[in-house]
Amino acid sequence: MSTKQKILVVGSFVMDLIVRTRRVPREGETVIEGLSFSTAPGGKGANQAVQAARLGIDVTMVGKVGRDMFGDQLIKSAEEAGIDTRYVMRADNASTAVGNIIIEVKEGEKAKNRIIVVPGANMALTVDDVAFLKDKISDYDMVMLQLEIPLEVNEAVVDYANAAGVPVMLNSAPPQPLSDSFLKKLDYISPNEHEAAAMTGVRIVADKNGVDLGTVKEAANSLLAKGVRNVIITLGSNGVAFANGKDFIYKPCIDIVEVLDPTAAGDSFVGSFCSALCMGFDVDKALDFANYAATLTVSRLGAQPSLPFYNEVVNLMESDGYKHINLFRK
Repeated sequence: MSTKQKILVVGSFVMDLIVRTRRVPREGETVIEGLSFSTAPGGKGANQAVQAARLGIDVTMVGKVGRDMFGDQLIKSAEEAGIDTRYVMRADNASTAVGNIIIEVKEGEKAKNRIIVVPGANMALTVDDVAFLKDKISDYDMVMLQLEIPLEVNEAVVDYANAAGVPVMLNSAPPQPLSDSFLKKLDYISPNEHEAAAMTGVRIVADKNGVDLGTVKEAANSLLAKGVRNVIITLGSNGVAFANGKDFIYKPCIDIVEVLDPTAAGDSFVGSFCSALCMGFDVDKALDFANYAATLTVSRLGAQPSLPFYNEVVNLMESDGYKHINLFRK
């Protein structure tokens, strides 16, 4: 019997179509500035599942893809990471989701991305499709969810997890309205600064010169007041903040690599943070571990191809002189 920690991910699969360019065209403009084109398996759910699996977690993925080539490739990528894909379903009337990713690369600046997702089969996932989890969800140590599948599916899974006493992490992306009755059922929520602002109405002041932690605290407190027990707000190049009503922890960005592609950095962070919690690390150390994992991710191209393995994260922490490195050595 496996002694590894077990995480259930219910979420999205997306095939990413990636263009790197020196300049993003304005409206009505065509530019011959493209540097490269590639495809890579992605989707917030699948990315977070792959990240957890590469860190040594026993991961099960539930989701839906089309009966097409991209669906085949996405399932294969998940299986190669060691994910249990027996509950990944095929949609008869929808194609596999794709993400159009444009990465703008300017000399002297960090790469910036713009993403358009065509949700396809992800939105064909139904409550009936996941009803079997009601009797199985207690087998897992944590559930990870995102918002690239129908909200009613997430709501059903959260109810199953609450009834079984299994903690839930919601990566609230992309942003959409969430009821207070839903939020109060969440153990963890992890928006970025833009998603947090959309949910709370609090504008987080953050730019290349730093972040106003007062606005971060205000947004976090707004979510805590809605009933969420723990709030993690990722701040891009400005780091990450955690709040639970008692503690407020801020971690700056680990700025020790060249940023090639910020795609999946948030997914890497969430998957790594949840994995570290399941491994028994406290929140402070889990934030550190996830910060270093996300740092490695942005130094590589593609979503899933960029996600690091456990030893890679620990080696980066050690090379950076991380003072608690002995806790993470296996």
